[in-house]
Amino acid sequence: MDEHLTSLSEDRALLGRTSTAERVSDILRSRIAEGFFPPGTRLSEDSIGGALGVSRNTLREAFRLLTHERLLVHELNRGVFVRVLTVEDVEDIYRTRGLVECAVVRGLGAPPHHLDALSEAVEEGQRAAREGDWKSVGTANIHFHRELVALAGSARTDELMRSVFAELRLAFHVVDDPKRLHEPYLARNRQILQALQEGDKNEAEKLLAVYLQDSLGRVVEVYRRRVSSAS
Repeated sequence: MDEHLTSLSEDRALLGRTSTAERVSDILRSRIAEGFFPPGTRLSEDSIGGALGVSRNTLREAFRLLTHERLLVHELNRGVFVRVLTVEDVEDIYRTRGLVECAVVRGLGAPPHHLDALSEAVEEGQRAAREGDWKSVGTANIHFHRELVALAGSARTDELMRSVFAELRLAFHVVDDPKRLHEPYLARNRQILQALQEGDKNEAEKLLAVYLQDSLGRVVEVYRRRVSSAS
C-alpha cells in the first residue's frame, strides 16, 4: 500500500490550484482501473488525503462519487472499500455492453468512419502481446471498446460507458490468467476493425455480438471460480 501511495502522491500535480472532488475521483478511478487498489482494498482517508494533499471533505465527496459509480462501497463502521463484483454484476455489465456497443455500430452513418483511434487500440494490444504484457493487453482491449463507443459522437454515451468499463476492470483484476482471458480477442478486435474499414457495419455488429457473448462466458467461468476459491 505504501508503494502505491508514493505513486499516488505524484498525481498531486494533476489537481492544480483548484482541487475538486471531481478531479480527485478521476485520479482514483484511474488508479482503481490500473489495479493499484485491487477489489476488496480498504481506502484510508488519512493516507490518500495526505498523498494527494486534499481535505477530508473533498476526499469524502470523491468517495461518494465513486460509490455512485459502483466502484466503491461504504461499509458501516468499517470504512470505504474497492468493490468486489458478484457474478450477477459481471453479467449485467455485459448486458449493458451488448445493448450500447451493438447499437453504436448499428447506428453508424455512411462510411468512411474515423477509425484511427480504433486502429491504434488494435496495434496497442498487438504490441503488448508481443511483449508478453497481458495486463496491458486487457487495457488495450478496453481502449478498443471505448473508441468503438466514441464513434457515436455522444458525450453522454461516453460517460455512461466510462463507468461500465471501469467496473469491468474490477472483474479483470480478480482473474489469475489474463493471457487466457484476453489473447483470443486480439484477432477479433482486428476483424471488427476490418469490417468497419470495409464499410460493412452489419458484419461488424454480428462479429461484435458474438464476441461479447463469448467474452461473457469466458469471464464468468473464470470469475466464478476465482471468487469461489477466495470465499
